[in-house]
Amino acid sequence: MKKSKKIILAAMLLALLIILSRFISIETQFLVISFSFVPIMMSAIWLGPKYSTLIAVLGDFIGAILFPFGTYFPGFTISAGISGFIYGICLYQKENQEFSNKSILLRLCLSSVLVLGIVNILITSYWLHMLYGNAYLVIISTRVLTQVIMLPVQIITIYVLYKFTKPIMDKYL
Repeated sequence: MKKSKKIILAAMLLALLIILSRFISIETQFLVISFSFVPIMMSAIWLGPKYSTLIAVLGDFIGAILFPFGTYFPGFTISAGISGFIYGICLYQKENQEFSNKSILLRLCLSSVLVLGIVNILITSYWLHMLYGNAYLVIISTRVLTQVIMLPVQIITIYVLYKFTKPIMDKYL
């Protein structure tokens, strides 16, 4: 894929990320329910870890500056970058490389478990603990249920989108 096409696709996914995370999400002090994972995971599949990390970091930073839910905290941007990197490492499909259905499902499961478990439960809970001073284990316990619910939602959503967009991406990119 040409670099100009990659940049255009990255910009579109970044804009979609900001819209999904800031306008089409449910956010409380400790829980966030949204489909903002979609552009990050799709950028990981099509563009690789560099782009998915950059999109995740820029999406969090730009969204927090332009459409804040509270004060900006760089820890959440670090968490977003780690998530984008993990997705990129696990899901990137190099040009002329085909994943079987089983392989893409395994990669989706692995990346989702890593991000939801390590980043969203452990690291983000620590940032919330630092910000609000609440007990770390209490924060984790409130976040575990949401992440367990989001795991199959993420895997099914991205798998369906991958299958739907693969022929289009192969044809035009």
